[in-house]
Amino acid sequence: METLPAEGLLSWSWLLIALPLAGAAVLLLGGRRTDRWGHLLGTATVVTAFVLAVLSTVQLAGLEVRSADVDLFTFIASGELDVRAGLLLDPLSLTFALLITGVGSLIHVYSIGYMAHDPGRRRFFAYLNLFVAAMLLLVLGNSFVALYVGWEGVGLASYLLIAFWYTRPAAATAAKKAFIMNRVGDVGLALAIFIMFAQLGTTSYEGVFGGIGTLAGGTVTAIGLLLLLGACGKSGQFPLQAWLPDAMEGPTPVSALIHAATMVTAGVYLIARSAPIYDLTPTARAVVLAVGALTLLIGAIAGCAFDDIKKVLAYSTVSQIGYMFLAVGLGPAGYVAALAHLLAHGFFKAGLFLGAGSVMHAMDDEVDMRRYGGLWRKLPVTFATFGLGYLALIGFPFLSGFYTKDAIIEATLDRDDVWGWVLGGVAILGAGLTAFYMTRLMLMTFFGRPRWKDGVHPHEAPSVMTVPMVVLAVGSVASGFVLVKVLSLGEWFEPALGPEPEVDHVVAPLTVALVATTVMLLGVLAAWLFVGRREVPVQAPVRVSPVTRAARNALYADAINESLVMRPGQWLTRALVWVDNRGVDGAVNGLAAGLGGSSSRLGRTQTGFVRTYALGMLGGAVVVAGALLAVTAG
Repeated sequence: METLPAEGLLSWSWLLIALPLAGAAVLLLGGRRTDRWGHLLGTATVVTAFVLAVLSTVQLAGLEVRSADVDLFTFIASGELDVRAGLLLDPLSLTFALLITGVGSLIHVYSIGYMAHDPGRRRFFAYLNLFVAAMLLLVLGNSFVALYVGWEGVGLASYLLIAFWYTRPAAATAAKKAFIMNRVGDVGLALAIFIMFAQLGTTSYEGVFGGIGTLAGGTVTAIGLLLLLGACGKSGQFPLQAWLPDAMEGPTPVSALIHAATMVTAGVYLIARSAPIYDLTPTARAVVLAVGALTLLIGAIAGCAFDDIKKVLAYSTVSQIGYMFLAVGLGPAGYVAALAHLLAHGFFKAGLFLGAGSVMHAMDDEVDMRRYGGLWRKLPVTFATFGLGYLALIGFPFLSGFYTKDAIIEATLDRDDVWGWVLGGVAILGAGLTAFYMTRLMLMTFFGRPRWKDGVHPHEAPSVMTVPMVVLAVGSVASGFVLVKVLSLGEWFEPALGPEPEVDHVVAPLTVALVATTVMLLGVLAAWLFVGRREVPVQAPVRVSPVTRAARNALYADAINESLVMRPGQWLTRALVWVDNRGVDGAVNGLAAGLGGSSSRLGRTQTGFVRTYALGMLGGAVVVAGALLAVTAG
């Protein structure tokens, strides 16, 4: 990949990170003095960063070589390790920067209204800014070390945001769960970086990708699998998906930011950025495929059984990111399809989460859909925008999900082998399940008779909240067509991902579209038959099938993690503590006690009386004399 030094506006691209980071610093260090205008400063920094990202992208698009490097300073200089802090500006990084700052700006604006009466609003915006700055560093850094610094920054900021209402035990627990499970994945990413430096002597993208072909196949596969472990943790993929739905304990704008445009997309970015590595290891790519397909189904099945509106959307995110992993696991044939779905998902999923926040705002923070019903009359703007996001997500014809999800199914079937058909079938089944759980959500929330608690008076959100929802709804409608049919994404991403291969479709795209649409409509019909035609009980039924019970427990993901990881870890820790206390410390303490006791006993012989010492000398002399006489007599 050819890269040239940045010039003009691109040389100032470091401001993309510096602006939100400075906003976070001012709000955190300024304290209560910034309470009155802190939310405005936090929003302004991200909006300005978005404008700068747009201008930088326009300039990059006009260059003959669409890849520029911004060298900033020496970050680490120790022995053979020399890490320069710098930015890599190419179509992949700037596309993510546009998504992060664009959707992030809308979420900031929405948060002005959503958090208007929260006493910690200034602190909330500081954490949002810190999150955006860390995510921008993650995608713009020019080395795996820079990516890792941003990676950990995102982990810290997500912990602070999920635990924003830390006085709630559920929020504090969810934040700790997210932090710990992400650390598991981070170990894999760190080990991959260590191997890169040990084998190649560098961690820069240019150095690693240029030398990866010289390494043994097993080493490349190990790097790919370790990078995948990191991606699974950050993107909530199997087996590290359990933290993502629990993250709903944070404020709703946090859910939109984490689940739509930033944190969960980091794993997809990592694999796409590491394309030169995965192109050399079919084994690692096969594992990516398996993880994506399995997570796709887990998220979709679990989403069918929950009554918490935010958790249904959370499991939807788990499933949709699974689609993206499935696509990037296909290699060059799926990279563009994965990124197109990622970008479209940023619009409709952010809009859905903000719509859920509007519903909660109207319903006194109630999240149980069994307590909703008939809200389409009371919340017309929320209903319209949420409905467009719903149609885009289920892949309704000619909305964004229709184009991007079908592209993934086509790429899967183009493998033209038994696994291609299996994975394609999984993707189509996932489309049907998506239509079922999202239609169920729509019916329980906006239709049927009102099931509100006494004293609840639903009302539309203020314009500062509805305007971002309208903008995202427009993106939900148009983004898929623009990304797939208008823009030449394959050519745009070529500097980072290589040329998109020419393929002869095994199944005609029209056939794929008809099959996927038919399955989607069957999912809608099933939801109407099971939910729409029946009275929704306020209390969830207790007597349910084993499948429903398993889905309500997220297919026992927590139980499996506790059985295979947590409890064995606790037992190992307790065993090591016992060995340390009784073995290591016992030996040291026993030796010390023995010496102390011996010295105490010997000390008792030192009485300080002259007669005692004289008697001892006499006794010694007698013993010596007796010994000499015995020797002489012998």
